[in-house]
Amino acid sequence: MRTRRLILPAIPLSIGALVLAGCAATAATPAATTASEPTNEVTIADTTGTNAEAVLAANEDATVVRDDEWSAADAVDITLTGDSATTTADGVEVSASTVTITAAGVYRLSGSLAGAVTVSAPEDAQVVLILDGVDIENPDGAAISVLTADDVAVSLADGSDNTLADASAYAEDADVNAALFSEADLTISGTGSLTVNGNGNDGITSEDDLAILSGDITVTAADDALRGKDSLTIEGGTLTLQAGGDALKSDNDEEDTRGYVVIAGGEITASAADDGIDATTDVVITGGSLSVSAEGDGVHADVAAAIAAGTVVVEQSNEALEAAYISIEGGDVALTASDDGINAAGLAAATDGGGGGGGGGMGDTGETLDISGGTVSVDSGGDGLDSNGSMTITGGTVTVSGPTNDGNGALDVNGTFAVTGGTVLAVGSSGMAVSPGDGSTQAWISALASGSAGDTVEIVDASGAVVASFTAEKEFGSVVFTSADLVDGATYTVNVNGSAAATVTEGTATAGGMGGMGGGPGGGQRP
Repeated sequence: MRTRRLILPAIPLSIGALVLAGCAATAATPAATTASEPTNEVTIADTTGTNAEAVLAANEDATVVRDDEWSAADAVDITLTGDSATTTADGVEVSASTVTITAAGVYRLSGSLAGAVTVSAPEDAQVVLILDGVDIENPDGAAISVLTADDVAVSLADGSDNTLADASAYAEDADVNAALFSEADLTISGTGSLTVNGNGNDGITSEDDLAILSGDITVTAADDALRGKDSLTIEGGTLTLQAGGDALKSDNDEEDTRGYVVIAGGEITASAADDGIDATTDVVITGGSLSVSAEGDGVHADVAAAIAAGTVVVEQSNEALEAAYISIEGGDVALTASDDGINAAGLAAATDGGGGGGGGGMGDTGETLDISGGTVSVDSGGDGLDSNGSMTITGGTVTVSGPTNDGNGALDVNGTFAVTGGTVLAVGSSGMAVSPGDGSTQAWISALASGSAGDTVEIVDASGAVVASFTAEKEFGSVVFTSADLVDGATYTVNVNGSAAATVTEGTATAGGMGGMGGGPGGGQRP
């Protein structure tokens, strides 16, 4: 039986409980729920506190072997000779084409091997493997496998090119099933290059923590490219990943504080047949750059996804960013999706035993989408910004080019929708148009104005001054805009290619738009 709990510290925000135009409902905080197997018990202290700092604090620290914890001067040489190896090192056994390291220490490997390097060291051993121009191909299994040790570091020697390749297939119940596999915590660093061909399953896998600090790393994998069961942390390096499954994955579903992915630096380009990032618990991005093209979700977390800094580009996806609790407080975020761009969803399915994802009908099921900073652009075939619970926008610049079909909207919120700061431009179809809540403290307008891709759209005040302008990326039927430049109660005209398409009053929802929880067509007016 599985129990999933997320307990985060309360972080107060100066946000009123605001309701969508045309609705009168209050968002509910979900109580702890126990369901049939698998059980996902979700305990939330304060769902508005799911920013990057809070999510990181709620998780167990990852184990990382830093370069200052060992010295290359201590290295002993292992020379790979094609079908065998030579060494004078104690604690190394060579049997035919298998090299086995049985003791703690620093080992420098060079040469080529049609075979395997295995680490079977004591449970408290720290083992460092310096790859200095190695080419290891094992037709029968993993190229490098760590079976026992405490911590293992793989260092890519300066100026070196290294290649690892494994078998074309593994048995269904194989314990070792990646080109570079470790049962222990695994850290990769150095300034050289590493090419990994995971022919039979994963490219690089750790059954504990996997951390990448630096290096030029290319991974092609039949299934997942990088997998750290307990956690996956990337602090630096240039990573090029191509995966038949997920590009970056952490999948510990038995411990509350594990199963997370953290990106703090590096340049990552990933292509995946499934998800770009898939975490059983959380995804946290605090730096670096990530570019993802995925047939599944671009970034998926079962619990929380938090972006504080860095660059996140999802070039292709089904849903670009999905989690139960989503926080964007900084960074440059550009998302493209055939379905929803940003989707705060999953609690209803999780508490029903479904395990995350999916829609939530028209009722508020407790998810949160909070944007407090950064630059966010969304191009979606489905909903642009979608929360099955509440949505708050307190800062940042948000641009949504939403759907062209009336079954979806640029904005879709089941619960409360509060706007107290920032700039938001949401353009999409008119059938499901949603406006900010009646009590939003920042002025906003909502207009039924239609046009086509390439049209020039201007929002003009009563004096004729242009408040905002943009070029439409696709066909549209509604425009929602909010910024500090708007004036409470003022009248604005939306021009399309120089002609007036709609005249609206600030704070008045468009007729025909859809409300949130329990809402229907029509809108309201802020008092």
